[in-house]
Amino acid sequence: MVQLCANGGREAADGAVVPLSPEALADSVAGAVAAGATDVHVHPKTPCGRDTLSPRVLAATLEAVRARLPAPVPVGVTTGAWAEPDPAARVARIRSWTVLPDHASVNWHEPGAEETAAALLERGVGVEAGIWSGTDGAARFLRSPLGPRVLRVLAEVTDTGPANAPDTARALLSTLGTAHGRPVLLHGEDAGTWPVLRLAGHLGLPTRVGLEDTLFLPDGSRAASNAELVRAALEEWAAARRGGV
Repeated sequence: MVQLCANGGREAADGAVVPLSPEALADSVAGAVAAGATDVHVHPKTPCGRDTLSPRVLAATLEAVRARLPAPVPVGVTTGAWAEPDPAARVARIRSWTVLPDHASVNWHEPGAEETAAALLERGVGVEAGIWSGTDGAARFLRSPLGPRVLRVLAEVTDTGPANAPDTARALLSTLGTAHGRPVLLHGEDAGTWPVLRLAGHLGLPTRVGLEDTLFLPDGSRAASNAELVRAALEEWAAARRGGV
């Protein structure tokens, strides 16, 4: 599986290629799925470009994206604390959603992670457990009674050094161990994106790519679209799986 992470915390300053509005996201996601992405992760945005858990914005975003996709493609969203810092308010937002995503990521090192995950599960939304390197997320997740119920684990390598990121990734995977028996998706960010993606290919693990994680292709040139990143990711992952890197 190659998941598309379409926009993340990017803003207009990151370039017109980054999709922010529901309509722009729908166009970008449709192109990336046509290029081979099999799962989608988006950050719904307010009109001023900030991440939000607003039921109105989330509904508009999900409806626009789904209208352009084949039915089997799951679409997920963020629940990052930056979108709603207060844990109780975050849970209240989730309970107010009128249109539900297929899954939502929960960063396990953030305050209120357990309550956020529980609220999602109560509503039938799959939980992606975001476990960031350099945090206590892995230890907290491994102690969590909700661990066996998550959809998958997102092993997120926050080390952006291209030379060091793969070692950080291996250490994170080692700490996660069996990860409550849940599937593990491994990915990096910024300059660590491609080295970690190749490691995922070498290990045969699912991964993700998109303008949330990187604005650049493996050769260092600027990506023109999420679809271009997905095509490159599939090539890099397959080459690494074959032992070509």
